[in-house]
Amino acid sequence: MSWRCHGQNYAELVSNLQKHGILSSPEAAAAMSKIDRKLFVPEGGLPYDDAPQVIGFGATISAPHMHGYCLSMLADHLKPGMSVLDVGSGSGYLTAVFALMVGETGWTVGVEHIPELVDHSIVAIKQTPAGSLLDNGHLNIYVADGKLGYAERGPYDAIHVGAAAAELPDALVNQLKPNGRMVIPVGTSSQDLIIVDKLEDGSIRKTVKMGVRYVPLV
Repeated sequence: MSWRCHGQNYAELVSNLQKHGILSSPEAAAAMSKIDRKLFVPEGGLPYDDAPQVIGFGATISAPHMHGYCLSMLADHLKPGMSVLDVGSGSGYLTAVFALMVGETGWTVGVEHIPELVDHSIVAIKQTPAGSLLDNGHLNIYVADGKLGYAERGPYDAIHVGAAAAELPDALVNQLKPNGRMVIPVGTSSQDLIIVDKLEDGSIRKTVKMGVRYVPLV
């Protein structure tokens, strides 16, 4: 089913992700439908194809089906008032969707190590309904080392990592709240998308969901 959700327009793309059972959270679908992917893909790209798109500086925006999977896995930890960290925020597209989900009573932090991408993502987000969350300080994107997360605004109910770590970063695990969840690709030549749940007592449960291919977390 993956890679088959192309749309002639954005509404069709989101609808196809739902029809194929990839975007299974109604709340995630509602938020996603308000953040047009076209604003985050450079001119000449194919924003409504279910494929990664180059966004410059050696970075990509992931395929929509991967965004759909990650949103669905994190949806229960992206309720209004919760906090979320997006590591390797890149284009800012998924960060904006997260921000709409946690809303004005929640907190959204994006970290990206390429300053130009941070600047571009802020410009794009300001053109969406998430722009008001930038204005009121409930959405912030910082230039930072993704492997270190952003402890100053943590801990977080949800952490999404948009690039592959060679191994699970301790700093990110430490910034996850008890009962929080992280979705992260782990590996080098062979990668797995892993759900990391921090239990009430602080212990960790890891679940391998699928094989993936992401750019490295650098």
